[in-house]
Amino acid sequence: MWEQIRDNQVRSVILVTVLGFILILLGSLLGQTVLGDWSVGLLLALLVWIVMTLVGYFQGDSILLSISKARKIGPDDLPRVYNVVEEMKIACGLEKMPDIYIVDDPAMNAFATGRDKNHASVTVTSGLLQKLNRDELQGVVGHEMAHIRNRDVLLMAMCSILLGTIVMLAWYGSRILFFGGGTRRSSSGGGSAQIIILLVAIVLMIFAPIMAQFIYLAISRKREYLADASSALYTRYPEGLASALEKIAASTEQIKSANNATAPMYILNPFRKGGRVAEDLSSTHPPTSERIRILRSMAGNVSLAGYESAYNQSHKGGGGIIPGSALAAVNAAVQSNPATPGIMPAEKERAREASDALWKLNKYREITCNCGLKFKIPPDFHSNTFNCPRCGTVHSLQHR
Repeated sequence: MWEQIRDNQVRSVILVTVLGFILILLGSLLGQTVLGDWSVGLLLALLVWIVMTLVGYFQGDSILLSISKARKIGPDDLPRVYNVVEEMKIACGLEKMPDIYIVDDPAMNAFATGRDKNHASVTVTSGLLQKLNRDELQGVVGHEMAHIRNRDVLLMAMCSILLGTIVMLAWYGSRILFFGGGTRRSSSGGGSAQIIILLVAIVLMIFAPIMAQFIYLAISRKREYLADASSALYTRYPEGLASALEKIAASTEQIKSANNATAPMYILNPFRKGGRVAEDLSSTHPPTSERIRILRSMAGNVSLAGYESAYNQSHKGGGGIIPGSALAAVNAAVQSNPATPGIMPAEKERAREASDALWKLNKYREITCNCGLKFKIPPDFHSNTFNCPRCGTVHSLQHR
């Protein structure tokens, strides 16, 4: 897949440059309108662009994980999830095990982030862990591992940071212009020229985030198809990912921490309300029904060539997805084996498993009474004792 990796590296440079140009243009017009000197605005915007590019590269993943309220887990917290990620890490040929994070959210979704394959992580929601069986979870994790292997994570982390900066600058700029008297420093030029500059600045502030979002969209859809193809290859079972996408798309829950800048990271568009569904034309993701149809059209030909054939049947004359070098290297079909599902607890046990891990991450103490009742004691519980409501036993917390 070296062609795709190289393509993502080139796209990263182009996209950061284009988003930086939009940011600099917006800053220059704001500088002229508010300060009466476009060069000051240009320099400030250029400084912001450089700083945010460096931040996006070195700390973009940490920022996105923090925004998503993700908590890091270890192999002892959720062994089942850790084992699935480890299996997919071996299947895709990564040398280093990515970090695993969980988001306490009933919505079903997942994403990967990081700057390279040695500094990467996979994040899943508690809702996803509760609703998906092992085959489905493998499909989702395989999809996210493909983003790590194909270097999509660096591209999306940097773009998320820069897009968020453009949106933030446009928002504050509009408040300054409308409520701060942006034309009061217009002594050096004519009034009509200042009005024109003000109008251009307003138009740019309105359309800059939209332009940036559509540029973002242009590079997002193809990588989702390629990650689907890679997941089918890693798991040898396309139906697992197809079924997972079907369940996630049918869910009405929206991830609380998601926003326009972070939405493309998720395996499925996280917006579910107000008409912002996964099939929205403005979505950074391909239509979910189409992704499912392609996976189920592979008809046992579980290979990159099989996915390419299924994709071409759905997009006649639209070009392929899989790089030529990958098709040449992997030209043999691998038969799927749906008859060997992994061991997986029922949904009730999966929900308990995820909730217990979250209690532990939040430093709750578990106490089991002699009568059989189990209690979760929050870390900020101030009393040294508490009484069991069933049997009345007094439990001491001083030495626990």
